[in-house]
Parts: sequence; structure tokens; C-alpha cells
Amino acid sequence: MAPTKAELFDLIRRDSWREGLSVRALARKYGVHRRLVREALTRPEPAPRKTPVRRSPKLDPFKKIIDEWLRADLDAPKKQRHTTKRIYARLAAEHGMADVGYTTVRDYVSRRRPEIRIEEGRGPAKVFIPQHHPPGLEAEVDFGELWVRLAGVMTKCYLFVYRMSYSGKAVHQVFATCGQEAFLEGHVHAFTTLGGLPTGQIRYDNLTSAVQKIVFGQSRARVENPRWRLFRSHYRFEAFYCQPGIEGAHEKGGVEQQVGYFRRNYLVPVPQVASLQELNDLIERAERAEDARRIGSRIRTIGQDFAQEAQLLRPLPDEPFETGLLLSPRVDRSSKVTVRCCLYSVPVRFIGRQVRVVLRSSELVVFDRREEIARHPRLTSKGAEHLVLDHYLEALMRKPGAMAHSTPLEHARAQGVFTQAHEALWSAARRALGEPGGTRALIEVLLLHRHMDDQDVIAGIGAALSVGSFCVDVVAVEARKAREIRQGALPAPEVAPGPAGTAAIGPKVTPMLLKRVAELRDDDRPLPNVEAYDQLLRHRRSS
Repeated sequence: MAPTKAELFDLIRRDSWREGLSVRALARKYGVHRRLVREALTRPEPAPRKTPVRRSPKLDPFKKIIDEWLRADLDAPKKQRHTTKRIYARLAAEHGMADVGYTTVRDYVSRRRPEIRIEEGRGPAKVFIPQHHPPGLEAEVDFGELWVRLAGVMTKCYLFVYRMSYSGKAVHQVFATCGQEAFLEGHVHAFTTLGGLPTGQIRYDNLTSAVQKIVFGQSRARVENPRWRLFRSHYRFEAFYCQPGIEGAHEKGGVEQQVGYFRRNYLVPVPQVASLQELNDLIERAERAEDARRIGSRIRTIGQDFAQEAQLLRPLPDEPFETGLLLSPRVDRSSKVTVRCCLYSVPVRFIGRQVRVVLRSSELVVFDRREEIARHPRLTSKGAEHLVLDHYLEALMRKPGAMAHSTPLEHARAQGVFTQAHEALWSAARRALGEPGGTRALIEVLLLHRHMDDQDVIAGIGAALSVGSFCVDVVAVEARKAREIRQGALPAPEVAPGPAGTAAIGPKVTPMLLKRVAELRDDDRPLPNVEAYDQLLRHRRSS
């Protein structure tokens, strides 16, 4: 293998001062030119290799013209400046340029455009100044898109990231929406997790949850959202809004990189979860693992730096802030309210009334004055419905024929609320009482769920069916008995076996008449003596 230039210089110098060889002899020995030998004997190190200057002689006559056009573009409207394609077309049409490739013009324009801007004093070259962040002073916030296989369905979600600038400690939470309610809830979660707030400022994009309008002419002036302003003043922190566009992303580069880093390292492959709460629990465990990581060439870990920073954070206020969005829809004749293009049911007695809705990132709560009348999981798909069968029971009691094909019943079956025990009770009641009577008997049993646990009512239904009864009184008695057994107030009863090949139905129930006959049969006490009563018959009253 041929020696490198440094090795060759070493060999030439050694032979020169040890053996006293001449320049011609050294050149002959190593097969190089005498100029290289003289360079090795006179220069401390080899001269750097010259980079050939690539010339474009055919473009040289037109370079001055291109420079003039690019200088004129500095004062032209932004959307009416020369593109490379337009420059190439003008050179060919107006100046007779030929035999010059488009790529040659493109390379020259891309190199000269920023140089001309600097030459004319219109702006320096792009440079990033390293920043120093004192502990506990600043934080950064951003949203990132995320795909999750939620209950088997590919769903687009949003990752909220809050990052402390000094330690790099970050808090993450996944939401089904990036609306203001999720934005505020993410802040509260981050403040609570970290145990305080930065004493300086928090950096943001110009997202609509916080900024209504950018005031042109003033680089940092913003018209803030009123609710966001109340939230910010309640927690006592200042907001720093970055410049719009890609330029502003560099002003909070820490959280921008954190979004991509966390998504690549902890959310690949696509998470498969049953609920967002399950995913957020996994994220919380990942955050604890992140405490042992070192950022770049830092000596201490994230957890060690944050332990120092946590002592300097501002404490949280005593009173919490309601992060939900307050709305006032009116209940329609189908006993539903429409919120963000989604439909939610309320009890039928509120039809036509205006109610108060608190829309949070994961749930929706409906109030009538101060009374909570409904609670639903948050829906995000346009036109989606979430109907609760219990809200329609009073109306179905008057219209039992609408029960079989009602949408609330289908939703209850899909959610697992209307179980096989309810189906069996309904079938038995309809066989005995007919369609309307059987449905009303089922509704009376369903009303028990309002003040009794679901598992106790289902146990009561199984016990009642085991003796061929579907009466609501029997179900209620057996449900109370199941509750007392579950709480330990009564001993566990004997379990009645079900039909062949099936599991046990529930606790064994004895009809009242059979129970009384069995008690009399087993009674061994002597018969009562009625002689004292017979004495009263001897003294008859005179007429």
C-alpha cells in the first residue's frame, strides 16, 4: 500500500539527515518529483490540496445581468421576484443565451442570491446564537401530531409537550383534540406534575388557543384570547410569543426537538391501546425513564438538573382553574344537545330547556343550574352521538313500543350496559305479559340502576329468573341481598346450578309459600292448649 503524504515526508526527511542523500537521489528513490522533495525538506507540513475552481465560460457573459436582476428583486414585491425558471427564460428570449443548461443557471442563482443580499446590507447570514437558561426561569410549550390505534381504529391525536429550558425535564400528555380545553388541561397537568411554575416566561407559537390576532408592525404584540389571559393571570406567568413561521420555531428549539425525539423513541411502532388514559399511563412511565438520560455532553442527568431546578419554581395557587369550555346549548325534542358538531343525550325532562355544558378534553358534563344531569366521554368525529338509555326511560314507559328499535338501546348494547341478563328478563316478561307489559316490567327493573350498583341489579335479575319471576320487587330484594353479601353483612348463599352445559345462574331462591310449608314441616313444638279459652264458652250471656 502506497504511503500517505505525511508518511512520505517522514521517510524523505529521515533519509536526508541520516544518509545525506541529495534531492535528485531522494526523488529517484521514492519515485516523486524534485519539487515534492524540496517541499518535504522546507515546509513543516504538506500543502493543502487545491480545490479546482469550476468555471462556466458560457455563462460568464450573462453573470452581470443575473446579478442586476437579483439586486432589483430586493426592492420588488415579495410575490413578484425572479425565479430561476424566469431568469433562464429571460436570458434566452432577451439576450440570446444558448448552449447553457438550466442547472448551470440554477446553481449560480442559488449561490449568488444570499451573497447579494449580504453585499447590499439587507441582512446578515443566518446564524444561531447559543442561549443560556438559568434554572427555574423559562419553559417551552408545543403540540405535535400523533397517530394511535385506539380500540382497533387508527386515530389522529395530539401530543402536548411542556419542557423546562434549563434541565430539559419534559411532561407529555396525549389528547383527542388540540382545542383550548386540551391546551389549558395540559398546562395544569404539567404544573401539577412538576410541582410549580417557572419564575420567568413560557415560550409559545401563535396558536389560536392563546392568540386571537398578531399586531403587525410590532413584532411581539399580540391580542390574546380572553380565557387564556384569565388562565395566565391566575397562575401568574408571562407568555413569550415566537415569530410566525419557521423563524419562530428556532426560538423554542428545545421543545420542537423534544416532540420529535419522544415520538420516535417511545411512540414507534404505532401504540395500540384501548383508551387514551392507558396511553398516558405508558407515557408517564417513559417520563420516569427519561430522568436518567443525559442531554448532549452534559455531565448531569435530566433528573439531577431538575432536582436543582424544582427548588426555584413558583408554587401553585390554592384554587384550581376550570379548564373546560363553558357552553349553553338548548335541549332539542330528541333530548339531545349539540356540542362541536357532536350529539349527547340528557334526561327527557329537560327537553326545550337551556342547559350549561362544561366541555373538557376527555369528557363533557351537563348541568341544570348547579345540578349535574349528564356526563359523557368526549366525541371528536363530526356527527357522532353518545346516547344513554337511562335518559329515555320515562318516555319509554309511556311509549313502550319504541323500545325495541330505539337508538339508545343499540348504544347500550354496544357499550355493554344492556347485558344478557336484561335480555333474558325482557324475553320472559314479554312472553308472560305481552309486548307493552313486558317492556314496562323491564323499564321498572332498569330504573333500579339509578340507586343501586349495576352488579347488584344484575345479580338480582339472575336470582329472580332462577325461580321464574321477573317482578321488580323480587329483583330489588335480591339485589339488596347481593349487596349485603358483597359487603360481608350476610354469608354467601348456595349457588343454584343452571341448565345442563351452562354456568350457575345466581343464588338459590325459594318461593315464600314453599319456604313456609318447609318451616311448618320441620317445627317440633307441641300444639297449643285451648282449654282456657273453652271456659269462656260456659258462661253464656243472658238474652
